[in-house]
Amino acid sequence: MIKLASKSASYIALAAATVLAGAAMADPDEDQLVINGEIEIVTETKAPAHVENFDTIYSGWRFRSDETQAFEIDDFDNPGMLGVEAALDVWATAEGSEGKSCADCHGEPDEMAGARAVYPKWNEEAGEVRTLEMQVNDCRETRMGAEAWKYNARGMTDMVALLSSVSRGMPMNVAIDGPAQSTWEKGKEIYYTRYGQLELSCANCHEDNYGNMIRADHLSQGQTNGFPTYRLKNTKLNSVHDRFKGCIRDTRAHTYAPGSPEFVALELYVASRGNGLSVEGPSVRN
Repeated sequence: MIKLASKSASYIALAAATVLAGAAMADPDEDQLVINGEIEIVTETKAPAHVENFDTIYSGWRFRSDETQAFEIDDFDNPGMLGVEAALDVWATAEGSEGKSCADCHGEPDEMAGARAVYPKWNEEAGEVRTLEMQVNDCRETRMGAEAWKYNARGMTDMVALLSSVSRGMPMNVAIDGPAQSTWEKGKEIYYTRYGQLELSCANCHEDNYGNMIRADHLSQGQTNGFPTYRLKNTKLNSVHDRFKGCIRDTRAHTYAPGSPEFVALELYVASRGNGLSVEGPSVRN
């Protein structure tokens, strides 16, 4: 990403005002999320110790309108579950030179409960932090002998939605110590760096102004526990890196590519900020 040249103080103030101004403050509502009458979702909890600037963390669900919130209460109403159903078919389909399916190694999808809650995570053998998308492609290439999927392809996002769905209700618990720490630190640096013509950082919106209005929507804390998320705006499931790309584009800056080391680091940092919230995906947002 290219950080554009600094503008004058007056221009920066005007640009920031254009994006964030006027906004009526709205605290997160008090509604509680229970999916299908049985999966209790923690949408508010004490912030992890490494979160420096607020004491309580909230799922983005708490900032949505009642109409948008309602989509998640029942899987029959959640359009993101169409992606989960598509992934179920792929899960059981043999592919590649090895003639194996996901099910041949992992059994039923329910056997993967808990995986979504700990990703991104350090992979000792590879010597790197991996996202779920990276791990899915590793399985496809090394175990199935199949072609890797494009990082943010529909099939990939559907598969991550399936893996998220079987972990719903489990607490996010992303590790940031040990060999993952340097990647986490890199992600933190990106989070607080101002980019683009508007010179805005992730923190300017999701830490300094959550609850405020931006255009016609409330800013949330930018938690990732609900990803993949079905956005009513573009009527499809969106990956975490899709959202990162969109946010940075909105600052009028060049952006990193989905799956890039920068976005992997940023995902690790942002995911760790939500430790303690329930896995919620596939969620529904505006």
